[in-house]
Amino acid sequence: MVTAFFAGCTQSTTTTATPAATAAPTAASTPAATPVATVATAAPTTVATTATPAPTFTPSRTNIVAFTAASLTGAAPTIASSFNAAYPPDTVSFDLDGTQALKTQIENGAYADVFISASNSYTNTLTKEGYLVPSTVKTLTTNYVTVILPASNPANIQSLSDLAKPGIKIAMAANTVPVGTATTAVLNNLANDTYSQSWKNQTISNVVTYETSEPAVATKVSLGEVDAGFVYQSTANAAPSGTYQSITIPKKDNYLQTYTIAIVNQSQNKAVGSWFEQYMLSAAGQNILAQYGFTAP
Repeated sequence: MVTAFFAGCTQSTTTTATPAATAAPTAASTPAATPVATVATAAPTTVATTATPAPTFTPSRTNIVAFTAASLTGAAPTIASSFNAAYPPDTVSFDLDGTQALKTQIENGAYADVFISASNSYTNTLTKEGYLVPSTVKTLTTNYVTVILPASNPANIQSLSDLAKPGIKIAMAANTVPVGTATTAVLNNLANDTYSQSWKNQTISNVVTYETSEPAVATKVSLGEVDAGFVYQSTANAAPSGTYQSITIPKKDNYLQTYTIAIVNQSQNKAVGSWFEQYMLSAAGQNILAQYGFTAP
C-alpha cells in the first residue's frame, strides 16, 4: 500500500503481520523516526473540510485495516513492521486521518477492522451507534500538547507569552479535531492559571489557519508558513533532530489526550484484529508508542 500522511486525504500505510498462533508478541527493533511530511495544506485563514471518500478497503483474511488517528503517523511504520515480525505473515494497513474524518467514513460505510481514536467522544459515539464492539473498547495511550516552531525560529519566540505578540502567525487544529479541542483547553488553562484572558484573546487572534488534522499543523510549521503551531508531543518527538524548536507547556496547564482502540463491528477478520489490539496493548506495542513520545494509558 502506498502511504500518504497528510490531512484531508485518506492515507494508508501497509505493513505486515498475522498470527499463525496466539503466542505472545515479541518486540522488534525500532527504526529511526519518520520525518514530518512537508506538503502544503489549505491556505491560511481557511478552515478546510475533509470530504468523506467512498470505501477504499475490502475485507481480507491476511490484512488488518486500522482507521487510525493521524497523530500516529510517525509511529505507524514501526508498529506495522513490529507487528508483522511478531505475527507473520499478516499485514496491517493504516488509514491515517483526523479522527473526526475517520468516524464519518465508518458511518458512511468505509471498511475497517480496527479503530484507533484520539478522542473518547468519537469512540463513544460510534459505540452507541453500533459500529464498534463494546467489549473491545480499550484505552491505548495518552498524549500531551506542545508548541513547535520552525527550526530557524524567525519570529524569535522564546516563551509561551510571546505567542500573543502582534504579527505572530500561529497554526492550530479546528475544534472538530481532537488536538484542536485539546489546544483550546490548554489556552483556557494558561489564561486562567498563568497569563490572562487578554493574552489568550491576542494569541487566538494570531491564529491564521485552522487545520483538519494534527500533522497538517506540523506541516505548516515545517514549511515556515507559520511561526508556531500547537501539536501533540509525539509529533515533536517523531521529527528528525533539527526539524523544530519546541516550547513545553507545563503539565499543570496541559491537556492529556486519551486514545482508544476497538474492533469495528463490520470487520470480517475479528480474530486477527483482536491479536493486533492485544499487541498494541502489550509491552511491545506500548514501548513503540513511548519511543514516539506517547505516554502511558
